[in-house]
Amino acid sequence: MFGKKEGKDWRNGVYLTTAMNSLEADILESKLRGEGIPVIKRYKGAGNAMEIIMGSSYSYPIELFVPEDTLEDAKNIIVAIPILSDEDFYEEEDSE
Repeated sequence: MFGKKEGKDWRNGVYLTTAMNSLEADILESKLRGEGIPVIKRYKGAGNAMEIIMGSSYSYPIELFVPEDTLEDAKNIIVAIPILSDEDFYEEEDSE
């Protein structure tokens, strides 16, 4: 999630991650801004134009950049947390 471009600078920010579509990018941006971390989105290809025309971009990835001093905090905020499947949920209920 963080690997390939880590530390790459762009517009006074360093690379955090790449979202696969505008919905994912908006969710990550909202979460980070809610924690007080500014985010800059960098659209690949025609992604920005597609978002303006179509309302969302599902064709091109979007890179997210944050200030360098907030990079570690941002990584900790957007770490994926496994969601229980229905089977796991019912197993936990049965064990209680």
